[in-house]
Amino acid sequence: MSTLPNALSRRAIAMLKAVGEGRAELRCSCEPDLRVDGLPCCDQSTAHDLARAGLIRATLVVAPGQWAPAELTDAGHRALSGFPAAA
Repeated sequence: MSTLPNALSRRAIAMLKAVGEGRAELRCSCEPDLRVDGLPCCDQSTAHDLARAGLIRATLVVAPGQWAPAELTDAGHRALSGFPAAA
C-alpha cells in the first residue's frame, strides 16, 4: 500500500482517522485486527495493509491475541495530512 494520500481508499482514510482520534485498538498478532469504538472493523484486510505499511501500530507491547490502543505512526500522520478532519 502506498502512503500517498491519493492511493488510500476512503475506508482506509476513515480507519486512519479513527485511529488518530484515539477510537481504535489493535489485536497484537502477525496480522493485527482492528476494532473501532469497541466493534470489529468490517475490513480487516485493509487494517492489515495499514499495519504492514507502517501507518498504524499498537501503543503497548501486549501478549499475542490481546488488544492494545492503536496510534498513527509518523507515516500515518503524513498520509492523512492531505485530508480534511471531517470524514
